[in-house]
Amino acid sequence: MDQHDILMSYLRVTQHMSQQFRSHFGRLNLTFPQALVLTVLGEGGEIPISALAERTGSANSTVSGIVDRLEKLGLAQRCRSTNDRRVIYVSATEKYHALRSQAATDVSGYFNEILHGLTAEERSMVASALNILDGALTRWEEVEACQSPEEDI
Repeated sequence: MDQHDILMSYLRVTQHMSQQFRSHFGRLNLTFPQALVLTVLGEGGEIPISALAERTGSANSTVSGIVDRLEKLGLAQRCRSTNDRRVIYVSATEKYHALRSQAATDVSGYFNEILHGLTAEERSMVASALNILDGALTRWEEVEACQSPEEDI
């Protein structure tokens, strides 16, 4: 398999995953980023917006906008820290926990359903391949970050 085939396979997989997540969470009136934030919130109690952004791989401002929409839906709530008024915590509401128990709103749970048809060996192969790709991308980012602007010319 050459690099072009790998790229095309990757693009098809990401397109399929996007369509699956969009379709599933759309039925719940949630976007994938909203479902991802709710999944993190559903794992525990209150979490600072900065930690929520880090856990979802998003910018603070992006997560803040997502939380705004989730608050309007009654699925998340903010509260200011009593120790440090600059820190704002976010948590899932009871409405979200009720929705989560009625429907697969958990991103990892839904992803597990998608992978359920694979054998244990196939899941292991997928995980291994994705870890290898993640490592290659991480190394590439590190190399790119170390280059000076003159080298880019």
